Amino acid sequence: MDAPRSGIKFIMLTVMLDAMGIGLLIPVAPRLVQELAHTTDAATGAVAGWLYATYALMQFLFAALLGVLSDRFGRRPVLLVALFGSGLDYIAAAFAPTLLILFITRAINGATGASVTVANAYVADITPGEKRGAAFGMTMAAFGMGFVLGPLIGGLIGDPSHHIPFLGLGNIRYPFYAAGALTLLNWLYGLLVLPESLPRSLRGPIRWKRSNPLGAFKGLGRYPLVAELGVSLFFLSAAQFMLHTTWLLYTETRYLWTARTVGLSLFTVGVATTIVQAGFAGRIIKKIGEKRAIVIGGMISVLAFAGYGTVPQGWMIFVIISFASFAGIAQPAMQSLITRTVRADEQGATQGAIAALTSIAAVIAPPVGGKVFEYFTARPDLKLPGATFYLSSLLAAVAVVVAWWAVRKVRVGEPAAVGM
Repeated sequence: MDAPRSGIKFIMLTVMLDAMGIGLLIPVAPRLVQELAHTTDAATGAVAGWLYATYALMQFLFAALLGVLSDRFGRRPVLLVALFGSGLDYIAAAFAPTLLILFITRAINGATGASVTVANAYVADITPGEKRGAAFGMTMAAFGMGFVLGPLIGGLIGDPSHHIPFLGLGNIRYPFYAAGALTLLNWLYGLLVLPESLPRSLRGPIRWKRSNPLGAFKGLGRYPLVAELGVSLFFLSAAQFMLHTTWLLYTETRYLWTARTVGLSLFTVGVATTIVQAGFAGRIIKKIGEKRAIVIGGMISVLAFAGYGTVPQGWMIFVIISFASFAGIAQPAMQSLITRTVRADEQGATQGAIAALTSIAAVIAPPVGGKVFEYFTARPDLKLPGATFYLSSLLAAVAVVVAWWAVRKVRVGEPAAVGM
């Protein structure tokens, strides 16, 4: 099998499973938290938000370290160790008897799930600069596929009222078994076929200052374009992660959706995102340029978030999802500019810093989203269940402004000249 082709296939599966690890929890986490902690519906959202934050915090703490280690020892061993750890941890989470144990398993899974840092560096290693926009579009498509499978699995086999052939009724713990089995199968596949992407001649020393979460950002100072795009990605990520805690709660409250309908809606998100990013992102970015793709994609996010919080009928959510999927052209365009700006031996560390920024957003946003939802729905005089979506729209607008400022002087084909 051709080495780059087998490597790309493995990376797509890895990114997809990372996304699945996040997505499968959305339809089931609030109910699992409620089962273990015996909380009320009102308190469940806040606790579930902290569960998401725990996962994200560990990603933040370990993303830079994994990136730096991959710059020194190669991408392959770091990816395989992280995958094996994730697979075992999913199985452990399925058996969690208490809320504390569930939090511990999610913490461990967050640390091993930080391998997306190394996956992005792997793509940069084996893809020519002019093709990275399309390559990262495919990576984002794999992430979207994870959001197809994750919520779908969570919504179907995690719904206690849904009968599953050979298994009986659904169980909120079943999604963890499925994710663990798939992750371990992918680890075995990688063990057998994954080639190394980083030649020994390009491996640098371990930069310990950049292996800690805060030290990782120091290296970005030499690349102002990367730093500014990283800030934009932070706000876009915060806008998205804020909805992970409240999507189930919002749609249940406003549209009386069940866990299965929630899973179906997120399945639609994944399908639409995959179609756009796998079939159109590369072409759109090539046609309109990375600068326009970043700004236009961000503006679509602004409008979509506002729409989610406004529409009066549940079926309208599915219409907005179709429109919102085109926002997916922004992140591949950003990643393309970022990877073409930094040196080959700094790709892992740079991706680690970007992933760390995203993880900070994922630490902060879910608890904030849960609190905003609770505040604007608990009191009769402040009945505004869409408040979290409006806040997400505002954050996306900030991201657009920052991105526009970052790329305004970039010349086509010369991103590396900016801020060097």
